[in-house]
Amino acid sequence: MSRALALIDGNSFYCSCERVFDPKLASVPVIVLSNNDGCAIARTAEAKALGIRMGEPYFKIRQMCRAKGVRVFSSNYTLYGDMSSRTNAVYRQFARDVEVYSIDESFLDLSDVRERDRVALAKDLRATVRQWTGIPTCVGIGPTKTLAKLANHIAKAVPELGGVCDLTDEAERAAWMVGISVGEVWGIGRASLARLTAMGVDTVADLRDLDPRPARQSLTVVGERIIHELRGRACLPLESVPARRKGCAVTRSFSSRITEREVLEQAVAAHATRLGEKLRRDGLAASVVTVFYHTSEHDRGDPMRSVSTVVHLPEATNDSRHLIQAAIHGVAKTWKEQGPTPWRYSKAGLVTTDLVPLDQAPRPLFDALDRERSGALMAAMDACNSRFGRGAVVPARAGLVAKRTWSTKFEMRTPRYTTWVSDLPVAKAVLAPAGHPHP
Repeated sequence: MSRALALIDGNSFYCSCERVFDPKLASVPVIVLSNNDGCAIARTAEAKALGIRMGEPYFKIRQMCRAKGVRVFSSNYTLYGDMSSRTNAVYRQFARDVEVYSIDESFLDLSDVRERDRVALAKDLRATVRQWTGIPTCVGIGPTKTLAKLANHIAKAVPELGGVCDLTDEAERAAWMVGISVGEVWGIGRASLARLTAMGVDTVADLRDLDPRPARQSLTVVGERIIHELRGRACLPLESVPARRKGCAVTRSFSSRITEREVLEQAVAAHATRLGEKLRRDGLAASVVTVFYHTSEHDRGDPMRSVSTVVHLPEATNDSRHLIQAAIHGVAKTWKEQGPTPWRYSKAGLVTTDLVPLDQAPRPLFDALDRERSGALMAAMDACNSRFGRGAVVPARAGLVAKRTWSTKFEMRTPRYTTWVSDLPVAKAVLAPAGHPHP
């Protein structure tokens, strides 16, 4: 059988997750905002029809949203992540190998499905996902990842296809390529699009027909790979086993500006706690941490300052306590007091690179850290947070979650229905008036 990959993604995924738990949102415009309720990062078709653009700052469209009845929500990443896990659980019942590409997109290997059955299988997959999770999806099928992405775009743009497009047939995909802008190709960004336009490349068919070798000079090896993929030659394998991450970062914008060192130290300590959770989840450890914090370029008239420093740990670790020590040390050695007008910091974060598996990390001649005791303590803390909710148990330097004045703002966040017992939806019985039967 010929190679076939499917790309399935949730339509306006964040908004669709909100609609699953509130049927009243089914036909109204909905948008979801980024951290601190800053910009629109997800929009339903109804919201797009009103002219709301991706990434548009909310303060610019607040009045229009109120006038047009647009429902606006803060990001609810806990809910979205759990709904993503549920959709992927469905995908794995339809395909042997699944690559989770992003929170709302996954590649499925359908090579063992007969060609005449692939569209029917994709439609069955869409219907099952919708029935079991409530999330609407579209499916694109092609012999390469790039063609599967292109097919997914067509499935969304052409309602007559019923949410499924199959480009495994060479003649059929050639007919589609003639009418699609080259800017819709996966991997073609603004800079590449400008260069291609200057070369007279306007459609996907034009890009497919370029000589790969000269194209490499203008578009690098990525552009050459895209051309081969558009011709049906697979250059990107399906990664059903996620590659080990090489770095990790925890960064947050503050809900209010920070001017005091103690508050900034609490913020980076909280970030270090979260960083430790991420590393432990993947069995990784870090020996170097970059600590940064800066003011905002949007605070006109305020003094500007951006700080970044590297802190080396005695040995690789994922213990939140040691990461907190490194983070606070980074603040201590870079903090400066300002005169009458203090610096007003808007964001801080921690970044790690060159991560290694904890069990393979080199040890010093004289152990600097008690790994056995550290591992038991961190496991106990993670177990408590898993059972009672993140932030139930945290190191004292990170501060109690409820009392963090700098925490990211989520003023319009819906309940975390699927992961927090206190947020579970409650069904209430409606009693009929006396003498009247129940409807």
